[in-house]
Parts: sequence; structure tokens; C-alpha cells
Amino acid sequence: MRPPPRVRPFPGVRRRGHLPGMCIERALRGIAGTVVLLSLVLAHSVNGIDLGHVNWLWFTAFVGLNLLQSAFTDWCPMIWILQQTGMKRAGA
Repeated sequence: MRPPPRVRPFPGVRRRGHLPGMCIERALRGIAGTVVLLSLVLAHSVNGIDLGHVNWLWFTAFVGLNLLQSAFTDWCPMIWILQQTGMKRAGA
């Protein structure tokens, strides 16, 4: 009887020094979520989310539009920045 295949606990990890399971795709989702939440907190604390003053919400719109275009083009400036830091894609 064959032993069960060994499962790596964090399949996204390829090199030492990176967070467990952290690949470009996970980091990108974390950064985008943080930026969206930060802009909403700033909109609420600075303007009380008054729709007459949507200055901080433009930041949220920028992130959303960038995520939408990257879904079609598979290109995102943050992915390029993360690649420059040495992070790898999930399938690499």
C-alpha cells in the first residue's frame, strides 16, 4: 500500500523570506482590499461620507477600475511592482 501523497502546507511558497502562502495574486487582493477600506474610512472620518464631497471615493473608484481592466488585460501596475520585489505568481 502506497503512503498518501505529501501535501505542502503552503502551496504558494517557493522561496524563503516570504509570508506563508503569499504569492502575487494573494498580495494584490490584500493590497486592493486595504486601499478600498482605507479610502472608505477616510471618506467617513473626513467628510462623513457626504455624497456632495466624494474626494476620497475617487480613490476607491481608481482601484475598482484598475481591477476591472486587469481582469481583461492581465496587466496591473501593482503586479509589476510586486514582481520587482521578487514575489512569484501562484503557478510559477
